[in-house]
Amino acid sequence: MKNKKTILSASVLFFLGVFTYGQEKDSIKANKDTIKTNTVEEVVVLGSRAGARSKVDSPVPVDVFNVKESSIILPQTNIGQILNAVAPSFTSTIQTNSDGTDHLDPAQLRGLGPDQVLVLVNGKRRHTSALVNVNGTPGRGTVGTDLNAIPSFALNRIEVLRDGASAQYGSDAIAGVINLDLKRDTGKLAGQISYGGNLTPTANDHTGDFDGQNIQLDLNYGNKIGTKGGFFNITWSSQFRNPTYRAGTESGPIYNAYNAIEQRALNDGVNLSSLFTNINNTPNSQQIVNYVHQYAQNVSYFSPDLQNSIQGANTISALQNVLKSANFTRDQLNYITDQELAYRGQTRKDFNMQVGQSKLNNHQLFVNAEIPVSDNWKVYTFGGYSLRHGTSGGFYRRPSESRTFTGLYSSGYLPQIGTDIQDISLAAGIKGKWDGWNIDFSNTYGQNSFTYNIQNTGNTSLRFASPREFNAGGLRFSQNTINLDFSKKYDVWEGINVAFGAEHRYENFKITQGEEASYATYDVSGNVWNGNSVRPTDFFGAALPGGSQVFNGFKPGNAVDKNRQSVAAYADVEFNFTNWLLVDAAARYENYSDFGSTFNYKLASRIKVAPNFNVRFAGSTGFRAPSIHQIYYNVTSTLFTNNQLLEVGTFSNDSQLAGLLDMPKLKQETSKSASVGFTYRIPAVGLSFTADGYFTRIDNRIILTDQFLRASVPQKAQEAYDQLGINAAQFFTNAIDTETKGLDVVISHNARFSGFKLDNNFAINLNKTKQVGDIHSAGLLQSPQLEKVYFSEKSRVYLEEAVPRVKASLSHTLSWKNATFYLRNTYFGKVTGADIIDVNGDGIIDFNEHQPIGDKIITDLSAAYQFTKNVGLTLGVNNLFDIYPTKNLTASTNNDQFIYSRSTSQFGQNGRYVFARLNFNF
Repeated sequence: MKNKKTILSASVLFFLGVFTYGQEKDSIKANKDTIKTNTVEEVVVLGSRAGARSKVDSPVPVDVFNVKESSIILPQTNIGQILNAVAPSFTSTIQTNSDGTDHLDPAQLRGLGPDQVLVLVNGKRRHTSALVNVNGTPGRGTVGTDLNAIPSFALNRIEVLRDGASAQYGSDAIAGVINLDLKRDTGKLAGQISYGGNLTPTANDHTGDFDGQNIQLDLNYGNKIGTKGGFFNITWSSQFRNPTYRAGTESGPIYNAYNAIEQRALNDGVNLSSLFTNINNTPNSQQIVNYVHQYAQNVSYFSPDLQNSIQGANTISALQNVLKSANFTRDQLNYITDQELAYRGQTRKDFNMQVGQSKLNNHQLFVNAEIPVSDNWKVYTFGGYSLRHGTSGGFYRRPSESRTFTGLYSSGYLPQIGTDIQDISLAAGIKGKWDGWNIDFSNTYGQNSFTYNIQNTGNTSLRFASPREFNAGGLRFSQNTINLDFSKKYDVWEGINVAFGAEHRYENFKITQGEEASYATYDVSGNVWNGNSVRPTDFFGAALPGGSQVFNGFKPGNAVDKNRQSVAAYADVEFNFTNWLLVDAAARYENYSDFGSTFNYKLASRIKVAPNFNVRFAGSTGFRAPSIHQIYYNVTSTLFTNNQLLEVGTFSNDSQLAGLLDMPKLKQETSKSASVGFTYRIPAVGLSFTADGYFTRIDNRIILTDQFLRASVPQKAQEAYDQLGINAAQFFTNAIDTETKGLDVVISHNARFSGFKLDNNFAINLNKTKQVGDIHSAGLLQSPQLEKVYFSEKSRVYLEEAVPRVKASLSHTLSWKNATFYLRNTYFGKVTGADIIDVNGDGIIDFNEHQPIGDKIITDLSAAYQFTKNVGLTLGVNNLFDIYPTKNLTASTNNDQFIYSRSTSQFGQNGRYVFARLNFNF
């Protein structure tokens, strides 16, 4: 901790010292070249349809990150990680043990939801992911954009508009807009080869202190087309990433007394499970009793009292009563476990879950091209293809659990969730000038799909006939957007910019069922269980569950193929009344085939109080139609909730079960936003300040409810639960209204002296989101018991406390001749884990008790050296001091498997990452 604070203090002093030096130098001698360099301003196109302007002259706050230049020195390599490190208003939460979400990090802006951020590529709407985040993570119940599907090496820069922009860009832009600008380079081949891994003593596996190895190859090539400015630019990226292991050592009971007897029999060629299908109805009961008596005597560590009890039990039911785990204390079960592990030559680490980053193979291709067809018109196209195969671990199926069929897996097993993520996008259009008008006509298509292949698992109800691998089905979302845009500048006053256009969007959401064995429960005859036939059981009479363990396949009843469309028209007028007053007004009308119409507006202004001092403010309304996923998504999953495993069904809002619980129909979210801020520059010392306060009110915000347990719902609903084979149910609903308040501050400084080039950047985001007003419940849901589930304490924590309320970064880039050095400190404020736990250890659970996660500072350091004009090398460390989140309290660890929170994480739990990167261009 001392070293961390020393680095941060040195970083601050370095910033102040160079700033002071710059002031003194420029007050003594005005170097024209230096001043000229320092006054070059980055321009932005986001937030206005009037064309590019400098950042400080924009009427709304926009951040610009030059990815092309910084990719050589930055420790991070994918878009989400880059933005999480350099943009305090942006949060991307790394997931673990959360099914497909392990490979898709939910991205949030200004503390709002992943589905309230609109992503553009080259100014065109990007499609969202097919995945619905239904696990216990920030952004629960939302559908975000898969930023991991786009190679960062294909980008020129990233623009982040930190303001509500639904009136300009449409649904999803309540929190802001991220625009990914693709490279246009020609005449060279550029590339980088990276190798790195996590060097940390916290790695808990059998490979030492180095895991999570990552190899990545990025290539970019561009060339001219014709002689009038045409070009094409193509990027290829391949990544091979190993998992990390951050589970503690399994500390709970693994084996019970029956498992020990079963293993002794198995060693003698007798598989006890082969002697029965349903222990309560088997002709071999006496034979089983005899075998248990015989092989129990071979378990040397059984106490005399236990041996006597076993030998004196002469029926199956009597043996069940003697051997059942409920008859043993936790310490006794752990004693049996330790003795049995020694007997089988195993250790507790062999039963650890795979906690940490998942295994991933990632291949991406992206193209950007433009061809002039005349002096005034050009056609363009861009798009890409991405294929990612990920493997993540589920919860270990211990041999002592009824869901584990020990006839096949005598020591249990760790099921794996294989996820194939395919992403396709293609945009094409024509743009040019006609009679003074800028015209752009385009079509943008995108598709994202998740296919699940569950491995190293089984359908326990099939017993010995069970496969070990299952096709569990998948999700697919596709979107096609047609845009026609017009803009023109009129020489009135200091200029009037007029823009208007129209948009048509078509969306399709599809759920494909898995193979029968992935979702079905079978009876003792091997037929699909009809609710009345006899089911197979374990030795203790517990019915063996069906479906592929860890992730049940999508059932025929889950399969959907739904579509919708929307049409929109917008107008945007920007008035430059004088050189000091700018006013921008925008309005948008949109009609959805399933939600009717909405009209939204925005008014923004910038006042130039002095040549280098601007005041800006904006007000707008916004909307977000429920995603088509939220309307039709339905599935049954095994979820770990408050230290218990449940079969949880996620049901569409118009389902029969939703009606039985008086669940209201979904409708659109609406918002009101306001912001006010200022920008200030001191060109002589290369210094700029921006500060923006903001407020966003969202009404009818869509959330995913907590889980309605069977015991808490009315009788009719309980009967429906039984027919569906679930323990709990959850739904999407417009449950609450929220308010978000915050402040963004950005300070940038650059200096040039004695051959050195120095860039310093400081940014901080303060934000607070809270639920306001009454919960929007009705009918049965207004009962105190059900309303606490409808909008639960856990949901409140995800909304209000799971994302840092304070996040800041301070970075320095120093260049001298062929060398570049980079230092960044990022402060992540404290957050709260959503799980409800016994914080005091007194055995009494207070529903307001949660896991606290303290604030941390992460330090990144890297150095690059260009050996020749074609070849360079970068060495660096991400998380230099190997900082980890606050450890979970014992009540949250699941037998020491989750040492750190898996539901809430400011920066992940992988520790120090060291890397080397070879950079080349020809």
